[in-house]
Amino acid sequence: MAPVDPHSFTDSDHPLTTHVSLTLYFDFPSSTISAATLLTLAAPFSGELTLDTRSLSISAVLDPLSLSPLPFSLSPSPPDPVLGQSLTVTVSDKAEVLILSKTSADSSALQWLSPPQTFNKTHPFVYTQCQAIHARSIFPCQDTPAARTKYSAKLNVPRKLSAVMSAKHVDRRPPVAAEAGGACEDSIWCAEDRIVEEFVMDQPIPPYLFAFAVGELGFREVGPRTRVYSEATPAVLDAAAEEFAGTEEIIRVGEKLFGAYEWERFDLLVLPPSFPYGGMENPRMVFLTPTVIKGDAAGAQVVAHELAHSWTGNLITNKNNDHFWLNEGFTTYAERRIVEEVQGEERAAMNIGIGWRGLVEDVERFKDNLEFTKLKTNQAGVDPDDVYSSVPYEKGFQFLWRIERQIGRPAFDEFLKKYIGTFKFQSIDTDMFLDFLKANIPGIGDEVDLKLWTEGTGIPPDAMEPVSDLYSKIVSLAEEFKLGRMPREDEVADWHGQEWELYLENLPKSVEASQVRALDARYRLSESKNYEVRVGFLKLGISAGCREYYSEVEKTLKEVGRMLYLRPLYTALVQGDGKEEDKVFARRVFSEACDCYHPIAKGVVEAIFAKFG
Repeated sequence: MAPVDPHSFTDSDHPLTTHVSLTLYFDFPSSTISAATLLTLAAPFSGELTLDTRSLSISAVLDPLSLSPLPFSLSPSPPDPVLGQSLTVTVSDKAEVLILSKTSADSSALQWLSPPQTFNKTHPFVYTQCQAIHARSIFPCQDTPAARTKYSAKLNVPRKLSAVMSAKHVDRRPPVAAEAGGACEDSIWCAEDRIVEEFVMDQPIPPYLFAFAVGELGFREVGPRTRVYSEATPAVLDAAAEEFAGTEEIIRVGEKLFGAYEWERFDLLVLPPSFPYGGMENPRMVFLTPTVIKGDAAGAQVVAHELAHSWTGNLITNKNNDHFWLNEGFTTYAERRIVEEVQGEERAAMNIGIGWRGLVEDVERFKDNLEFTKLKTNQAGVDPDDVYSSVPYEKGFQFLWRIERQIGRPAFDEFLKKYIGTFKFQSIDTDMFLDFLKANIPGIGDEVDLKLWTEGTGIPPDAMEPVSDLYSKIVSLAEEFKLGRMPREDEVADWHGQEWELYLENLPKSVEASQVRALDARYRLSESKNYEVRVGFLKLGISAGCREYYSEVEKTLKEVGRMLYLRPLYTALVQGDGKEEDKVFARRVFSEACDCYHPIAKGVVEAIFAKFG
């Protein structure tokens, strides 16, 4: 007996779940969800079945046929700080188990927004973020990507609201009696002011791709298989529809490069600003931060990344988080191939350059724990959210790019399609990939040091920055800033957000306050509507001690919850020998803003404070 995953209580000797049937009752006043969860196992099982939970109250475990109770127990409190609590159910030759449970108000997967925290200020809103190990805080499950499951779901919500899921929508209807594992006809489940939204996911997915959102939702059609959803706010919907108008072209390019799109729909949901990531690749319904709506179609690059996951991540999944690069390194490579096709080589090179700078910074960030600069990591006892970084994305990309350079793009494209076709709808690990690589590209291990790339720390010597005229020009201009020369207006006339982002990333970490002020006086970067540019500049302003920008820092930290912005700004304020007044400022802003952050983002900021004091 052994765990199948360092981040799960699931035992390798137990059959894995193949289907989950859920009935969920949403109680917005208490910020809780009551759930009836029917788990179907791959085979009948006798003994103690172990499941993952976090902050769930379990009211009953039942035989679904007889509704007779089954013995169960939760591991003692306090919960494991990473894994939560194990739920052990004693069964005898059973392939199905029905569990009645209720979430807590502080579920790590859920953010409940009150009406004032939404765009329209009228109705509440709730959404999920289950990656990496947060599905267990919604319903008991084998919360490991090794367990790929199909699912069906009935969401019982207030009639004025609607729901979307990472699944096919099949019905919107009044509630009926006896749903939720025996709820009676007169219960709150069947009240007249409620509605049931039904969904089904017919393809097996890992639990972290389970996703829903409930609120006042509207949509715009932008393609034959794409709608853009958001809160029913015309301004947001119209801006999103314009930003993502080219989505169908991106899908077709992806299909040309990587094979058939297996998920039927590719809809997009623009969430409130508190969403902690740029995007989340939930199948059929990608979740996006509104900060990707930049007005210049640059947000399409985030869409390209989430689309690429439809092949690398959703079709082929890392078996556990020690092999996360198999999801993100492949997807970053695939994203840049799509961008190159749609927007050209220069734009793809810009992405590689920005990613290179992020990789260099994150390798430095983990200088005291180089384990997390490897591709194949050991995360036992470690919260995946605490060590989330660009390393699996960018080092993984660099590894695949290195192989492509070695064998040539046509041969690598052929390999990729064969890889996807061989392992689709499976969860694999690094060794399985390497075995497949060596079998299909004989001699690759003699040309590329595979062990150094996957198990070595830091950046291998055969990694490389991109080569392009635009990239070289921007890096050169950043070098000249060290000598006191900022770019002329004619040199930046054609720049968009990414050019400025790359420029700021390549500036020295310590510059004179006068230089920072002069740069902003000419180009007003502190007020940029592009958050990557604004945050890059504000980080520079903090390091230079330009306190006149702190009001803009505070505004930014209070209006968005994307960790890409929170992490660098809070870190810049509190790290090293920073002034005590900066730390006091950071803690005050966090105390006032944290209720608008998703629990995952809140935990990341609290970890920054714990690290730097």
